[in-house]
Amino acid sequence: MDELITMGFLSEIPHITIKSPLFCGILGNTLLSTVPGVSGAGATPEKTLLTPVLDAELITWGAITSYPIRPDTPTGCPTPASITRAMMELCGMQPLFINAGLCHTPTVPCLDVYGMVGDDPRFRDAVPRAHDLVLQGEVIGKFLSKISDLLVLGECVPGGTTTALCVLRAMGYEASVSSSFVNNPVTIKEEICRMALGRIKADAITSPLDIMRYTGDPMMPLAVGIAKTYTGELILAGGTQMLAVSAIIKAVGGPLPYVVTTSYVRDDPSANVQEIAGQIGVEIIYVDPGFGDLGHSGLARYCVGEVKEGMGAGGAMCLAYLLGHSPNEIRKAILAAVNAYR
Repeated sequence: MDELITMGFLSEIPHITIKSPLFCGILGNTLLSTVPGVSGAGATPEKTLLTPVLDAELITWGAITSYPIRPDTPTGCPTPASITRAMMELCGMQPLFINAGLCHTPTVPCLDVYGMVGDDPRFRDAVPRAHDLVLQGEVIGKFLSKISDLLVLGECVPGGTTTALCVLRAMGYEASVSSSFVNNPVTIKEEICRMALGRIKADAITSPLDIMRYTGDPMMPLAVGIAKTYTGELILAGGTQMLAVSAIIKAVGGPLPYVVTTSYVRDDPSANVQEIAGQIGVEIIYVDPGFGDLGHSGLARYCVGEVKEGMGAGGAMCLAYLLGHSPNEIRKAILAAVNAYR
């Protein structure tokens, strides 16, 4: 039975030899998540600004400690951070977090690059210090190269698929991005993108780093800098947000890493993830954890398009598999973790 599940768990198995793996999550905010209807990563638009801090708490401590809330969406769908936490426990790993630019002070140990919250690209430069954040990322990439040979780099930036849409479109890709909502708020995202691209066109911006400065979020330049100097195997754990990072990496001449996400992102009919990856030339791997077969109504909501991915969940499951854990072990660990929260 285990072998039958294994065949469909990963769309492709990367040929990676691992001795010292590390999971790292970049935390950041963009004010776009406070625009009503843009992000489902919080009970209200304003509360989306808290989500990266709370996700990091859940993964680090096994519980959200700052607020008396459950790690579920209002419909009972477990957050991706629940999955990542389960994988860290299964693998016996301690994750590392980086504060790229948070609205709220993190409550777990973090590397800090002293970035700012991403601004609204419709009206102002989103990441004024984008060039500096690339340099900060280069330093971190060199450091992480000394302590690991595989880096799984995830992110938590509510509203980040909208900044990804702006960056990809500004770079000439015919992108349609995914969403944590079942019904992707395409109209809202397209209008934001139209206004942001209007600023770029008016100011004749073409440099990839300046495109990030105008329309990105704090995670993007930091991830690009890390990718430029990290000497081990690099997996970007995420969907369209990490494809936007990959597009920038390609534009600045860096080596393209693997991108790993869930099959739920691939199957989003409102996004063209596979097509974007092909245009960029990046190798994208999909994890299909089969949440519809676990008998958990909340996890089954991933199969109908809720949440889909986040906080490096797809990459964390891929990492557990590469470390020798079977798909059944991975699924059982996730199920045990989310049942424990109940």
